[in-house]
Amino acid sequence: MGQGQQEKVSTSLAGAVSEEISASLAPVDAELERRYPGDPGTRQPVHTVYVPGDAFAAGTIRSWGDQALAALGEHAPDAASFAAVLGLPENLAEPVYSRVRAKLEREPVEDLRVDFEDGYKGADEDQDAARAARLIAEAYAGGTAAPYMGIRMKCMEAAVRDRGIRTLDIFLSGLLEHGGLPDGLVLTLPKVTYPEQVTAMVRLLEAFEKTRGLTPGRIGFEIQIETSQSILAADGTATVARMIQAAEGRATGLHYGTFDYSACLGVSAAYQASDHPAADHAKAIMQVAAAGTGVRVSDGSTNVLPVGPTEKVHDAWRLHYGLTRRALARAYYQGWDMHPGHIPTRYAAVFAFYREGFEQAAARLARYAAHTDGDVMDEPATAKALSGYLLRGLDCGALDDTEVAEATGLTRSALEGFAAPRRGDLTASAQ
Repeated sequence: MGQGQQEKVSTSLAGAVSEEISASLAPVDAELERRYPGDPGTRQPVHTVYVPGDAFAAGTIRSWGDQALAALGEHAPDAASFAAVLGLPENLAEPVYSRVRAKLEREPVEDLRVDFEDGYKGADEDQDAARAARLIAEAYAGGTAAPYMGIRMKCMEAAVRDRGIRTLDIFLSGLLEHGGLPDGLVLTLPKVTYPEQVTAMVRLLEAFEKTRGLTPGRIGFEIQIETSQSILAADGTATVARMIQAAEGRATGLHYGTFDYSACLGVSAAYQASDHPAADHAKAIMQVAAAGTGVRVSDGSTNVLPVGPTEKVHDAWRLHYGLTRRALARAYYQGWDMHPGHIPTRYAAVFAFYREGFEQAAARLARYAAHTDGDVMDEPATAKALSGYLLRGLDCGALDDTEVAEATGLTRSALEGFAAPRRGDLTASAQ
């Protein structure tokens, strides 16, 4: 056959066959769209800080930033000393340190939960819930809020159920009375064991929305995984997957509770940590159950606090930095921080993670976008991962818009297009 001559194309199946197959799979197509809508494309905070409801105040966020800056000034006053503690390579020492300091001055907390569960020791929960609503509303109105804020209520177990429902009602009602529900509102439901408890939370929020004339589905919530039964049900099924379904589209995250979950399995206190094999197993199940659903997974925390003499602070920093880097490598892009001294190493780990891989990721994505060859053959799914990596780096402040645009030749809008392709695009592009 001569060059340029077209091949003869033959088929054997009637068009009706394809139509019949499509009709038979229509329910599956609809189910895929409903259950697996993909990542929401919104910013995911790199951490959640929780502050007891009786201790939360108007200046809490700024106080955490100031305490973190003071810890740096005392225990790592310059880039070289901070890099030496954490083992940062020389080329990252100054960029990471300067960005950590700038972050602590500009936006020390990305996500804050006022805690009315384990950490709460107050005597008047009604008043503390109402005060939390007022302070959060004022913070958003005044531009001093974290990007995400909300409360962790008590769980749906019988002993504390009514108290948790009342606190949530007071808090949400207070927000409405002080200007409305902020876009960054996040609620956390702890110690969930059965999907029916998630269903109860859905019905509670439905009732609140109806009573206050809100758009149905306006209020979402996180599910905190702290019991063995939330991972594996009595019948051997993955409970957490059923919980996501039970949330009816309202679940925004799955948060791993390091210490309650470890204790539930009988892990000795000295070995309760986010890198314990039991923790890895639970988070892997959570990750698989949440994949594609738009529900994000968050790691837990460490209870080793960076306090005391410099040697102890450095030891705690190294531990926290290592755990955070380990989590990032496993695609757990969010975790919980227990103390202001944790946030310098949270941001150091996050910034180092994105800056050390920035040039390679940008170059690979640029080649993919331009359809040029390189030493790695990337597919659409990899382009999605590369662009998601760069967007997360931009969101937290590890990367700058200008440097990413120069390295990739892509606008943020283009990056978002690669990060969130429509269903079917990945398969079609790979054919």
